[in-house]
Amino acid sequence: MANQVKIVFDNKYHGIVTGHHGSSQIGPAEGALAAYDMILGGLGACLNHTFQTVMDKKRLQFQAIKYDIKGEKREEVPTTLKFVKVDVVVTGVDESKQEHVRRAMELATEYCSVFVTLSKVAEMEWHISFDR
Repeated sequence: MANQVKIVFDNKYHGIVTGHHGSSQIGPAEGALAAYDMILGGLGACLNHTFQTVMDKKRLQFQAIKYDIKGEKREEVPTTLKFVKVDVVVTGVDESKQEHVRRAMELATEYCSVFVTLSKVAEMEWHISFDR
């Protein structure tokens, strides 16, 4: 099944994007997402799905995971991403399993299609830490 979204804009940059699982406001309004918010959010969603798939295959457990993703655009046109940093905090991992979880995230960055796609234009960096 192909991915598809539909987007409707007014003449003031305000829009609604609708996908298979929901919708979101786009544009300059309070509470709306900007284009790069959606790109970085898409990266987080893809990376998390890939990470959790690896974790399931390795039968590793955790309680929760938080992503803080920052992207910096180039000044020159086209203003593609220059740099992306992904900070990950995983909660509820036994200390003896932390290296296995770190390796699962490393594999996720290698197999997440959005991470790999963005790496073609941006320097990608990630860091993982653990919280009890």
